[in-house]
Amino acid sequence: MATGAAGDRHISIDAVRGMAILGIQLMNIVGMGLPTFAYLNPAYAGGHEGADLWTWAINNVLTDGKMRALFTMLFGASTVLIASRAEAGAGLGPAQTHYRRLFWMFVIGMVHAYFLWFGDILVTYALAGIFIFPFRKLKPRVQIAIGVAVLTALLGYHLFETATLEAMKVAASAPGANPAALSAWQDASFLINPPAAMGQLEIEQFRGNFFQALEARTRVVTLLQTAIMPTDEIPEAIGQMFIGMGLFQTGFFTLGWSNRAYGTVIAIGYGLAVPVTAILAWLIWKSGFEPMTLHALEVWQAPTRPIIGLAHASVLLMIVRASAIPAVTERLAAAGRMAFSNYLMTSIITNLTFCGYGLGLYGQLSRFQQLGVVFAVWAFILIWSKPWLARFQYGPFEWLWRSLVQWKRQPFLKAA
Repeated sequence: MATGAAGDRHISIDAVRGMAILGIQLMNIVGMGLPTFAYLNPAYAGGHEGADLWTWAINNVLTDGKMRALFTMLFGASTVLIASRAEAGAGLGPAQTHYRRLFWMFVIGMVHAYFLWFGDILVTYALAGIFIFPFRKLKPRVQIAIGVAVLTALLGYHLFETATLEAMKVAASAPGANPAALSAWQDASFLINPPAAMGQLEIEQFRGNFFQALEARTRVVTLLQTAIMPTDEIPEAIGQMFIGMGLFQTGFFTLGWSNRAYGTVIAIGYGLAVPVTAILAWLIWKSGFEPMTLHALEVWQAPTRPIIGLAHASVLLMIVRASAIPAVTERLAAAGRMAFSNYLMTSIITNLTFCGYGLGLYGQLSRFQQLGVVFAVWAFILIWSKPWLARFQYGPFEWLWRSLVQWKRQPFLKAA
């Protein structure tokens, strides 16, 4: 285990991916069981006092965007790894393998988004992955520099957007504001401060039958894929994937760094990025979760997300290297090997938990109470992944994805 590899797999990568897939659920659960905008603003739904406030605060500082950033960087790392294996194999070539994988990821992601979870990340990865593949052989420093440049440009865009929104708000609030200014602000502010009636409509529809939930989900997916994905999610994913490719080539995810180097990442992440993020979270709370303030400060939280995510990864990588708590790391590695299946299975479980055609708990659990569902899903993932892989070659959805990419049925059962 200390080498970080088993056969043609890296246990270290699988373990970090397993941790990320668990961590992502801490934030996704909010959008799965509460009105959409509660994901951004706890004052909108789900509670923002007492245990609910602390649940929001801890997640805001330690997991919100951090685990997704880590998962995205791992996608970039996998792009390089899978292309290298394809080059050494006798089957499909690297480009054919990569773009077939993206095509079927896009198809599965669209089904997932509309029928299970509007916050789907697969479609974003499929589209972002188109752009990174031609650059997979660049030097690591160049890849990381490109990634940082993309994320910096995205930060600049968001700062400009925030300034524009603030100017529109001032114009609409001015005495005697003209109808055009009022209308422009009303349209622009919808994404940062939607009416409470929209949240109530979501509660009614998600507690309804399958088709009512589908209608609500379709409305949100359409908004996300047309208004947010092109200008926010895809550029962010591209930047983080570039960083992931570069870090993989330096050996970060495969225990190629020294303990001192991992310790430096941990020190920067927990000693600098976490306090900065915590201060911004405190300012958000101090404002009473005022929508414009919340939006502006969350823009500044974006740069710390990949740094904190890499600090989390560094802790786990040092644990894997030391062969400490193997019972936990082996379970995480199994969960990571089946990340695709576990991601989709989580959506199936939470659908049946929250929607009206299941237990109908949508909108009924507070932020803190939702943690019970999260822990139950974690237990399921950690319990089923390892024994499943002892019997089967792949997770069920990995097997389906692989069979579609190869366009022939892949071996599934392991030999006795």
